[in-house]
Amino acid sequence: MLLISYDIKDDKLRNAFSKMLQSNGAIRLQYSVYEVCHTKRFQDILKMQIETIFKKEFSADDSVMIFDIDPEKTVKYGNAIHRDQDLLIF
Repeated sequence: MLLISYDIKDDKLRNAFSKMLQSNGAIRLQYSVYEVCHTKRFQDILKMQIETIFKKEFSADDSVMIFDIDPEKTVKYGNAIHRDQDLLIF
């Protein structure tokens, strides 16, 4: 699981970055914090997109951090606990 946090000053770049994360299946946890639960290969592709498309656009005022987290060791509270529960619809 990846946790991606960002603080991007430019509105257009910030919106594009957010849309890219969402279009790649990232789940918004907070305004600028996303959870990515995909295969290692998919996570590597996402990191490569950030590296090749966005990195050159970031300014010295911007901050993007990617945390590689073991989901088995993650503790969640509040509505975050419901994201890991299966949903069955009849």
